[in-house]
Amino acid sequence: MKFGSVDNVEGLDLSLPKDHPDTKNALGGKEAKSFHVSVGCAKWNKSDLKNFYPKGTKDELAYYSTQFNSIELNATFYQPYGREQFIKWREKTPDNFKFFPKIPQTISHLKRLNDVRTQTEDFCHSVSALEEKLGMVFLQMHDNFKPKDFERLEKFVQEFPKATPLAIELRNSEWFQSQEIFDQVSELFKQYNITNVLVDTAGRRDIMHMRMTTKTAFIRYVGANHPSDYDRLDPWIDRIAKWKKNGLENLYFFVHQNHELESPLLSAYLIERLNDKFDLKLHVPQKPEAPTSKAKKKDEGQGSLF
Repeated sequence: MKFGSVDNVEGLDLSLPKDHPDTKNALGGKEAKSFHVSVGCAKWNKSDLKNFYPKGTKDELAYYSTQFNSIELNATFYQPYGREQFIKWREKTPDNFKFFPKIPQTISHLKRLNDVRTQTEDFCHSVSALEEKLGMVFLQMHDNFKPKDFERLEKFVQEFPKATPLAIELRNSEWFQSQEIFDQVSELFKQYNITNVLVDTAGRRDIMHMRMTTKTAFIRYVGANHPSDYDRLDPWIDRIAKWKKNGLENLYFFVHQNHELESPLLSAYLIERLNDKFDLKLHVPQKPEAPTSKAKKKDEGQGSLF
């Protein structure tokens, strides 16, 4: 992922911003009775997740789904898949596994939400074949999609099939610079139960708005291929704990890197911390031929483990 990449993180303020005041209101202010957590990577192919798969692995998804309980399915952004493919993916994964498909770029980037109702309905019909394994779909807009196109965004949200849970990621900083515009978008999302995606990447701190619109946190974390990637994960644990006390019901946390080298290791570290903090029993992915802790990683001075 090139978005938000930097040549050097030294000197950058990588701390988490304070919550937007409206986040507590969106969460409800009272601890929820249930708390569901999904953690995963963006892809499952061997070419990206190097050294993650044991030698001789033939079915990458089948193995991946034994190590993680979810996948941020970026493949659907680049090419269309019919219901048959989603059925195959559903049938080869465990009962508790969840898919989070990305809405195709033909809708978001090429047509820029203009006259996309039929394509959107077709996509939702296809992903519905995942049945109970569909977590949530998400729309990622190009970073040149600006508030001047608010009416397109509004129309898309209003027409989006209500049976399909949706999250939206806006990347242009103009959406967040004006309080009036940010309020307008957030109220639209709250009205239609749309989750506001939170993005943590070193080179784009200007879009870290920390404003939630539902009781679901959809977090896309992008590591910079630097030892500080682990340190940046630590504050998320306390923030999530705060949100949980205020009503957070679902946590969807997906780990990327600017160059996909050790996303499984970052994810494993995060899962260990989540298990400790919230007394969860999430499976910790195997980490072949790699240090088992952040401390060992730092001691050996390794910039990349894969």
